[in-house]
Amino acid sequence: MTTAHEQLDQWIDAHFDEQVKFLQELVRVPTDTPPGNNAPHAERTAELLAAMGLNAEKHAVPQAEVEAAGLQSITNLILRRRYGDGGKTIALNAHGDVVPPGEGWTHDPYGGEIEDGKIYGRATAVSKCDITTFTHAIRAIESLEAKLKGSVELHVTYDEEYGGEVGPDWLLKNGLTQPDLMIAAGFSYQVVVAHNGCLQLEVTVQGDMAHAAIPDSGTDALQGAVHILSALYALNADYLKITSNVEGISHPYLNVGQISGGTNTNVIPGKVVLKVDRRMIPEEDPAEVEASLRRTIAQAAASFNPPRGGRAIGVEVKRILLARALKPLDGNQPLVQAIQQHGEAVFGEAIPAVGTPLYTDVRIYGEHGIPGVIYGAGPRTVRESNAKRADENLVLEDLRKATKVVARTVFDLLSH
Repeated sequence: MTTAHEQLDQWIDAHFDEQVKFLQELVRVPTDTPPGNNAPHAERTAELLAAMGLNAEKHAVPQAEVEAAGLQSITNLILRRRYGDGGKTIALNAHGDVVPPGEGWTHDPYGGEIEDGKIYGRATAVSKCDITTFTHAIRAIESLEAKLKGSVELHVTYDEEYGGEVGPDWLLKNGLTQPDLMIAAGFSYQVVVAHNGCLQLEVTVQGDMAHAAIPDSGTDALQGAVHILSALYALNADYLKITSNVEGISHPYLNVGQISGGTNTNVIPGKVVLKVDRRMIPEEDPAEVEASLRRTIAQAAASFNPPRGGRAIGVEVKRILLARALKPLDGNQPLVQAIQQHGEAVFGEAIPAVGTPLYTDVRIYGEHGIPGVIYGAGPRTVRESNAKRADENLVLEDLRKATKVVARTVFDLLSH
């Protein structure tokens, strides 16, 4: 006699070509963030879901809130499927926004091209793929017409790249959803139970612009910025001594990802802006981390000696982003155990529960007290998939198998 899990697997196999076409359609609608004009993708996704008999609610974020977040348009989607009284509500979240493709592609970043068992395109691995993983897991479960308890929700949100405040956070704060458990888009060979936090600061160094022929008539903001940069990067040696107890997460680290300033080659720069990215392990207190960074910056600015009597530099520090770490919450064990059990059965290898040095908008569910994990379609590491790099891709067999794992997991949780 065929088991329910085997029936789920068979349905997914029989409809896998449809799933791949669904992913191709999602990849072909750009959601580059920035600029973040993502409402058209939500409309297309809702249209594709409706063609499968799945009608999603469209929740347009007010334009003022979208622009305040630095984006252009956002419509978040919620698909709700209710199966029976009692039981839990399980949310499945995948984000549709992505970083711009950049250079170096050998495949069309919006083509969804298939070659040698892989699908290529921006967001094939992170995380438009899991919009299809979760959708087809739901469809497979419903094909069994089994007696289930509780409900499942598909959340398709569009603010992961900018922190999630007008994505999952907006849905939760506005009372549009309150699930009991959640699974967010991830990779296939591990279930992620914790991740790093991230603090981003914008540091404006103000000097005194002057003609390059008479540099001592001004104060070089770039020299001041270099002095501050040296102090910031020196912190990384100290961070090596701070280690996390979470497997998969090592230590904090700091990076300056963007530097801008100056007006022309023959002008002493009067202003330079640095953008600092500080990754925080789950054990760290974000308030203490920010206070420490601000002290380092202030002390470096105060110790900078402008050449030949120029005036002191000024420094302004503004927080751009605070993404708190995801910490394992009591209650996530049913998710972890089910994914590990079915992951090993489908993939033929153990699926470890680990942390990741990335940060995601999944943390927002945790901040609202909702136990969750990260699991979906993808390789063992981000680097293997070229996520956020040229020629991002996904092995189609990983997509197929991850869909089976998610379907089995959600079915089990709704059956008890």
